[in-house]
Amino acid sequence: MLPPDLSVCIVNWNGAELLRNCLESLVLAGRHLRTEILVVDNASRDGSVELVEKHFPDVVLIRNSRNLGFARANNQAAELASGRHLLFLNNDTVVGEYSLRDLVRFLDAHPEVGLVGPRLIGRDGLPQRSYRSRPTPAALLHRVTMLRWTGLFRRQYEAYRRGEFEPTRTRQVEVLLGAAVCIPREVFRQHGGWDEGFPFGLEDFDLSARVAATHQVVYYAGADIIHLGKMSSRKNSGFAYTGVEAGYARFLRKHCWSAGAVFAYKLLVTADLPFAILSEAIKGLWRRIRYGPAPAHEPHSDLRAVLWFATLGQPIFWRA
Repeated sequence: MLPPDLSVCIVNWNGAELLRNCLESLVLAGRHLRTEILVVDNASRDGSVELVEKHFPDVVLIRNSRNLGFARANNQAAELASGRHLLFLNNDTVVGEYSLRDLVRFLDAHPEVGLVGPRLIGRDGLPQRSYRSRPTPAALLHRVTMLRWTGLFRRQYEAYRRGEFEPTRTRQVEVLLGAAVCIPREVFRQHGGWDEGFPFGLEDFDLSARVAATHQVVYYAGADIIHLGKMSSRKNSGFAYTGVEAGYARFLRKHCWSAGAVFAYKLLVTADLPFAILSEAIKGLWRRIRYGPAPAHEPHSDLRAVLWFATLGQPIFWRA
């Protein structure tokens, strides 16, 4: 038998209902090319495993006894995958009927491309920013609260976060966002897979940068995938916040700065924590005065996230 054209790799953690919608869309899309689906469950407690076993028996299911994180779990799936290409897909996505076929056709027609991402569509039906420029040191310094108030690096940060985005034009880009990225299996192996040193966040930036050293990284506007966005991170905002901070530090160390400069950056971020906590407390108080208490099922979590980072998250940050 011929190998699958595409292996779809999904990491899941307590996202049963989202996962159901994602898998149902993949079953429909799989009618138009040879696919296999691999789900790595990171110790969910919401019935995700039982859902896959009962309703999607053809899915390859890897059950972890603890949460191994995004990068390591995706590497587990890739190790078992047999497809010519690998699609790494968030569980909070719904794929179009022909999107997978079109991504594979694009890669087959363009061997110079090593990583391709589709157009991501939000729950509002509008295109999401599906690619970015690489973060510069100046842009990241703007994220430090005491420097952000000065406005010194605002222009660089705006260029990084809100630079040019043309959702209808296929183009070569610097960074593809990791909600959905497709890569030839041999290119993935060539670059050593996902870097498991990233705890949660910026793994996609790192993979894009490494692949770009040998192949083109391309945003493909001809395939759409719905992306609901940040569903897992909202369940553990403190860990997610810490993962992003650690991810930026690791990205700087790997692609931008010397070890000494990254150490100084970490000191600056740590020293800034009292200002960050104060800033989030003031913003939270203002929101409460203006809009009233947040709904019980949607508590505002920015302050809680910073406090988690300032206490439990410091060892993770300094190891990055």
